Amino acid sequence: MVTWVLRKILGSKNQRELKRLMPMVRQINEFDDQFKSLSDEDLRAKTAVWKAELAEIPELEDQWKKLDEILPEAFAVVKNAARRLKDRQNSFTVCDQPMTWDMVHFDVQLLGGIVLHRGRIAEMATGEGKTLVATLPLYLNALTGRGAHLVTVNDYLARRDAEWMGQLYDFLGLTVGCIEHDQEPDVRREQYAMDITYGTNSEFGFDYLRDNGMATTREQQVQRGYHYAIVDEVDSILIDEARTPLIISGPATISTHQYDKWKPLIEQLVRKQNMLCNRVASEAIEAFEKADANPAKKAEFMAEGGLLMFRVKLGQPRNKQLLRMMEDPEKRRAIDKAELSFFQDTRKEELFALKEELFFTIDEKSNEADLSEQGRIFLNPDDPNAFVLPDLINEFTEIDLDPALSPEEKDKRKAERQQHCDMQAERIHNISQLLRAYCLFEKDVQYVIEENKVVIVDEFTGRKMPGRRWSDGLHQAVEAKEGVQIDRETQTLATITIQNYFRLYQRLAGMTGTAETEAAEFHDIYKLDVNMIPTNRPVARTDHNDRIYKTRREKYNSVINEIRDCHNKQQPVLVGTVSVEASELLSRMLKREKIPHNVLNAKFHMQEAEIVQRAGQPGTVTISTNMAGRGTDIKLGPGVADRGGLMVIGTERHEARRIDRQLRGRCARQGDPGASRFYVSFEDDLMRNFGAADRMTRIMERFGLEEGQELEHRWLNKSVETAQKRVEQRNYLIRKRTLDFDDVMNMQREVVYTYRNETIDSEEPRKLIYEVIDEAVPAKVKEYLDVDEPNYTGLMHWVNTTFPLGLTKEKAQFETRTVEENAQFLIEKIKDAYERKSSHEEPTAVKSLERYIILNAIDRLWQEHLYAMDALREGVYLRGYAQKDPLIEYKTEAYDMFVDLMANIKNEVLNNLFRSTSNLQAFENFLATLPQFLLREHAPTAPTANAPARGRQLQPVGAMAAVGGDGDGEGEVTIDLPVRRSMPKVGRNEPCPCGSGKKYKNCCGRVA
Repeated sequence: MVTWVLRKILGSKNQRELKRLMPMVRQINEFDDQFKSLSDEDLRAKTAVWKAELAEIPELEDQWKKLDEILPEAFAVVKNAARRLKDRQNSFTVCDQPMTWDMVHFDVQLLGGIVLHRGRIAEMATGEGKTLVATLPLYLNALTGRGAHLVTVNDYLARRDAEWMGQLYDFLGLTVGCIEHDQEPDVRREQYAMDITYGTNSEFGFDYLRDNGMATTREQQVQRGYHYAIVDEVDSILIDEARTPLIISGPATISTHQYDKWKPLIEQLVRKQNMLCNRVASEAIEAFEKADANPAKKAEFMAEGGLLMFRVKLGQPRNKQLLRMMEDPEKRRAIDKAELSFFQDTRKEELFALKEELFFTIDEKSNEADLSEQGRIFLNPDDPNAFVLPDLINEFTEIDLDPALSPEEKDKRKAERQQHCDMQAERIHNISQLLRAYCLFEKDVQYVIEENKVVIVDEFTGRKMPGRRWSDGLHQAVEAKEGVQIDRETQTLATITIQNYFRLYQRLAGMTGTAETEAAEFHDIYKLDVNMIPTNRPVARTDHNDRIYKTRREKYNSVINEIRDCHNKQQPVLVGTVSVEASELLSRMLKREKIPHNVLNAKFHMQEAEIVQRAGQPGTVTISTNMAGRGTDIKLGPGVADRGGLMVIGTERHEARRIDRQLRGRCARQGDPGASRFYVSFEDDLMRNFGAADRMTRIMERFGLEEGQELEHRWLNKSVETAQKRVEQRNYLIRKRTLDFDDVMNMQREVVYTYRNETIDSEEPRKLIYEVIDEAVPAKVKEYLDVDEPNYTGLMHWVNTTFPLGLTKEKAQFETRTVEENAQFLIEKIKDAYERKSSHEEPTAVKSLERYIILNAIDRLWQEHLYAMDALREGVYLRGYAQKDPLIEYKTEAYDMFVDLMANIKNEVLNNLFRSTSNLQAFENFLATLPQFLLREHAPTAPTANAPARGRQLQPVGAMAAVGGDGDGEGEVTIDLPVRRSMPKVGRNEPCPCGSGKKYKNCCGRVA
């Protein structure tokens, strides 16, 4: 009560903040009046003056102080320029459509611009001109010369806004670029070099990954820093898309899937489960009929029917007979009662036995399908251990303790057991993913088929996401299910979450029509506060209460009736659906009623902006999946305002309240009239999974709902909203958990990418090579010698297999030195050998080769590390059963893995240092000058034949260099050549390739 009184007297926090900004808005308007007398050149000159002043300020913090000082004047310049373009009726084309400039900033838009410049989120209703608002802070921040980015949800909006608002920037002397899909790197670099750059979140994110994880030269990198960004539709990008990380992947080196093999069996299994569930449902119906016929034993028969239907729910949650029974309040309560009783701790064994009566169980909430013993026997009747992973530790111990086996036989047995375990794990995984594909993923809901490919549909926007694939083999399982081409498995090359990409920016801002419900998440994760900007004119929309029905069939019939009524009086209707399937069902129903309409879903997104634009014309009916067409205003046609404006109908409540508010916000822009209503049924996914089932059942009983009857009351709206809040909270926790795990990866990513960029930018990469030698060699020496029993032979073997030093026990004399002295002795020998090798190659080519050696080691091992981290992340949740926090366990193990990664990178660099050359011809010429050393029997060589296969040939150069001193201080050179001939065979009477002019048999051929 006290809070309510104080808010009434003092206003809310948001109102107080906006009140403090109003004097600045008045100041901007005063400057705007002064600038009316300036010529175009004088107005444009202000841009150049400010840019010059800011260029002389080196520190970013000081630049921001300067921007705050000039803000009123700079915003006034932009507003004045917009007025001049409007007064001259400036004409231009945007996305091949002719347009005329007709906008000047309102006061509320100036307010929004100030909020955005301060690094906050401006919540502005649909139709309030967010696109124009962004021009103010973008212009101001672009003056620093560091680049300002505007991030949108799709390529069309990025291009449209860049061309449209580009008229204003161009008038003021700023350059504007646009990042689009499939642009060449040179074009991208040009766009990023512009003062202001528009693009989609995925394009910005993927460019970051390519620049930092894949580019090998500065010229291949396109971005130039992360200074200031405004995220348009900030809730969609930073929240809805934040659960899926951006991943650049390449084809896996080997493909071992068995989806084709198991698909027919899984199809049979799913059919058998459907038949079983239908039979059980029929038995339940008989039990319920007996309950009606026998009042004395009614409770007993109802409990029996509820138990049977709970079995059906476990095995087939979307069974038609189950959904029909859930419409009856009494039967619904019996099913819910059975379900609640089985989840008590005392009945866990009974629940397990109940699940074992099915072939598999489905959990829609967690998106999982789990085989029972009966299902496993059906798939592998002859092998009881087909779904049991062998205990490799015990098996390896038994092999090691078997005295009858030789070491070679032991290794062979272990390899066979390991291979058997891998095949077993692959089979279990493939079957599990196929089961999920058949039971949980529906065509035209989660994905569509296009050009013989499975294309994922975004659950929030209804847009297709070509190029994106579900991970962990799920995508291939869906491809197998649909009978399309199964693409090869992919391996992650680089990855980052949306959250961590945008946290790179020095200052981040956002704008949307709906951010208030997620304000806590924006603050917790991005440190972004939300300010609600008032509308330019009062909102005149009427939001009707939800209409709630027992079944989807009744709900859709009622929706069609309302559409027909609106269409008959020529009132335009926008119908929002949550899936492609629902939009196509409505479309078929409207065709039967002969009502003309447009369908806008993931299959026809090319024309989405044009279709949405026409949605306000008299009598138009538009069906749209979710928020397709966001960013495009719906302007009312002639006479529509008199008929009540645009009518928005939601056919289902979405999981997030924001999405419903976005749909409502499509009507009643700039004070236009409009109305909205949502239709809900108890069969909707939200109500089935998260609705208060008991309360809804009691309400149905109390009102005695008949077929086709509806419930409508504002208290019921609250009940639906409670279900939505539950889902929002669950999804927030998922995103928060994703971020907690990715924060660990993010710190590692920053270290690795910093090392990569340091290598790319280094003028003297040899210094980095020598740093590796200085760090890795002492570590290896300590590993062999700094122990109770020093392993001098092991150290000698490592040195001779890694470097061409040709050390012998007598020459090395490791026993005579301390650990540190031995490390220093080897470092000097290695560097001396490397200098000898490099002296015969072209200096600039050697620099490129040295960079390549380091980058190749980083990239190959980082990719392996990502794969290992994925596996760790999937498996670490099992630690929860041991009462351990999976996150803490993940952090601990991830740190140990990262330490190993950095050590392995250094060792990989050492392994490749003497196994690569920059130029084959120069190297062969160098070899030709040293014929007398090629086959000296007494020359010690590195035992490369027995070395582990760690070294990799970095370039297809045909020969592997191994050059260095022999360890006796005289600096003789020895060469360890591969057996493979890298040049054509030289005849005995042909000129010698060494260039002496003699015949080969009289020159180098003598020793050969």
